[in-house]
Amino acid sequence: MGPVDIRVERGGPPRPRASWHLRANAVVVGWLALTVVAALAGDVLPAPRWLLIHVFLLGAISTAILIWSEHFTVALLRVRTPPRRGSLARLGLLNAATVAVLAGVSVGPWQVAAAGAAVVAGVVLWHAAVLVRLVRQALPGRFGHVIGWYVAAAGALATGGVLGGLLAADVGHGAAHERTQAAHAVVNLFGWVGLTVLGTLFTLWPTVLRTRMADGTRRASRLGLRLAAPGLAVATGGLLAGWRWAALAGLVAYAMGALAALVPPADALRRRRPHTGAAWMLGAAIGWFEVALAANAVVVATRPAAGVAAALEPLLPLVLVGFVAQVLFGSLLHLLPAVLGGGPARFKENAALLERGWAVRLAALNVGVPLLVLPVPSPVVLLGWALVLGSAMAFVALAVTALVRARPAQETAGAAMASPAGGGHQRRSMPAVAGVVAGCLLTAAAVVVATTGGSGPASVTVTGSRTVEVTLSGMSVRPAVIEAPPGTVLTLRVTNADAQRHDLRMETGERTPALAPGQSATLKLAALGAAVDGWCTVAGHRAAGMTMRIVPTGTSAHAAAHAPDLAAPMSPGWKPYDATLRPAPGGTEHHVEIRADDRAVQEVAPGVRQRVWTFNGTMPGPVLRGKVGDVFVVTFVNGGTMGHGIDFHAGATAPDGPMRTIQPGERLTYRFRAEFAGAWLYHCSTMPMTQHIANGMYGAVVIDPPGLPPVDREYLLVQGELHLGEPGSEAQVAKLRAGEPDGWMFNGAAAGYDHAPLRAEAGERVRLWAVAAGPNSGTSLHVVGAPFDTVYKEGAYVLRSGDPGGAQTLDLAPAQGGFAELVFPEPGRYPVVDHTMRQAEAGAHGLFEVSAS
Repeated sequence: MGPVDIRVERGGPPRPRASWHLRANAVVVGWLALTVVAALAGDVLPAPRWLLIHVFLLGAISTAILIWSEHFTVALLRVRTPPRRGSLARLGLLNAATVAVLAGVSVGPWQVAAAGAAVVAGVVLWHAAVLVRLVRQALPGRFGHVIGWYVAAAGALATGGVLGGLLAADVGHGAAHERTQAAHAVVNLFGWVGLTVLGTLFTLWPTVLRTRMADGTRRASRLGLRLAAPGLAVATGGLLAGWRWAALAGLVAYAMGALAALVPPADALRRRRPHTGAAWMLGAAIGWFEVALAANAVVVATRPAAGVAAALEPLLPLVLVGFVAQVLFGSLLHLLPAVLGGGPARFKENAALLERGWAVRLAALNVGVPLLVLPVPSPVVLLGWALVLGSAMAFVALAVTALVRARPAQETAGAAMASPAGGGHQRRSMPAVAGVVAGCLLTAAAVVVATTGGSGPASVTVTGSRTVEVTLSGMSVRPAVIEAPPGTVLTLRVTNADAQRHDLRMETGERTPALAPGQSATLKLAALGAAVDGWCTVAGHRAAGMTMRIVPTGTSAHAAAHAPDLAAPMSPGWKPYDATLRPAPGGTEHHVEIRADDRAVQEVAPGVRQRVWTFNGTMPGPVLRGKVGDVFVVTFVNGGTMGHGIDFHAGATAPDGPMRTIQPGERLTYRFRAEFAGAWLYHCSTMPMTQHIANGMYGAVVIDPPGLPPVDREYLLVQGELHLGEPGSEAQVAKLRAGEPDGWMFNGAAAGYDHAPLRAEAGERVRLWAVAAGPNSGTSLHVVGAPFDTVYKEGAYVLRSGDPGGAQTLDLAPAQGGFAELVFPEPGRYPVVDHTMRQAEAGAHGLFEVSAS
């Protein structure tokens, strides 16, 4: 047997540990840096407070939780790491969805934000399913109980994401909006963040203290989760439903579960005192968590459900900075050195770098927190922000330094061999020093920006002063446009007349605080030199149209177009289109003259008059009514300045002759027999039909179904689009082609029946006919508070009175028609809206004024 050739090869330097987590934590640090940028940008952002909160919570914190809860699950259960492709997909989707939510809420459209919120919910449910699968794959062990906290936390964020999507879509107004906002905040902060932190502390806290895990940890964990998760669900449901005491009971159960979960960490603390920056930060965070939980319970116990969100808002710094930020900083202080890898020496170097000055940073952050919460003067609040931001930016700078310095161990080893120890130490310390210096400079910049508010406008000679009453209500600012001579010093007395909170910020820097319903504030502006825009900074409100503009008279800005102020009064002398539908006249042949006119002027929205194209001088044109088999003889006269035609959908006839375009001064006779029942559209047949219909040339023909029973009242609503501007102009045609109307109208006026409500009496049966004139959008007609018991659509009954079911809407595509019947149960004001909410909020709404019978 020959000699055995044994070859010993020198292994290369150890590869860096957990490179996947290294890259992923760079994303977390990036979100933290963006949080600092958002704090420094302040009012430059469209929704500064909302963006700051969500860049931090949804960006940095949610990304960190997604990464580390999966990593801890794998480590605790000792199972195979899930496929990296899936982990990267979840991380990428979460961050893309976060960007969509931030963009959609701050600048619109809301559909982008709602879609992003839906993706967030889907990603965390996918994440929870992965964790559950890992538990099932693992052998029984000591730490499986921790994963239940992560799964429950994911369910909480899925719920919070759904609620956030509803808030972005502005579903629910007034008290319902406030209750949803309170539930959204509680389930996200105490669920997604709180449950994750509580579950992680069972293993992380003893590790940070370098002591053994307490006996009875598994029992405490299971008891805590059985109390906390259902308690959170009850609290969230109670806030949504407005059941204050149910919400309080849920919070008490959650608090009992949290206390049970904190028993093992308290036991570990008795055995070993904190001795590192990570330990002290985590300990301080737990203390603020308990304070926040107690404060939240007090607010819920003492405020109505609709007032909880407003009362919790001043406490947000306590939760976000004292609890959430310190948990993140403390965790990363402990975990990043291990993730960065590079061997024991590099571990110690990175740990020393990240903990540099930790005592000062800890003190600054925890002194700053109460200064942000307590009712103290503005300079003290600025000091609090400086302390908090200084601590945060110092950590970001040190973390970035450590991440940039991390590189393959071979490169590190080679560099160490080539350099003397002293030189290496100098190179290691210089980036950290530079990071701290950068943090100090950014903090100083933040204080300067906060105290100066940026540069002001150029000097303008004062020519006079004026006080204007400004009202915030119904997603609008009234007046939407203020005109004043150049040099005027305007004082705005701003009142919130809505059921939810609003504020007003001017682009020149002046702003009101968040105003509760009924509250007022005064803004004194600088002398007017150029046009100044203003808006509500509450998330989503600016995108929904809650804006105003101050324009100097005699400037080009004065002529700028603005969305109509639907809450403003109609002009004196305005008369609504009579929506009352009268019975069909006797006889079987009806003679009608319809005259086209493209020079009429009509008030299409409160205070907005413009030229429209009409039939018989009104938009919509006259209503024709008859029975099946009746003959209509229409004399069509072109009294306008261009060619027009007419097309009756109710008749069957070759279009070549009667629907042809006739020139000004010409006339033709259009004869058709109504062979079918229904609510029919008629409109101008001249191309481009989009322009002729959009500018008002449409009307309705109502042919009664045989045996139509009598009712107490009948109304007809013809819904059309509102396109502001000169008919046929380039700007108006561009909006038509893009499908972007300025609003929607019932019977020719946006919000007209808000100012002239339709009448009825309680107990009466009302038949509401509708035709969708378009030209490009339909309707989903809905009466708030009064379901339909009869629905007739496109020539057939969908629902009849006496059927067990009911209907919420009468849905019509463009050019369709029908009717719905209802009985108002009691006196009151019942909104009638297109439940396509974008269209309702832009004018397709009115009121029924129902009196006692």
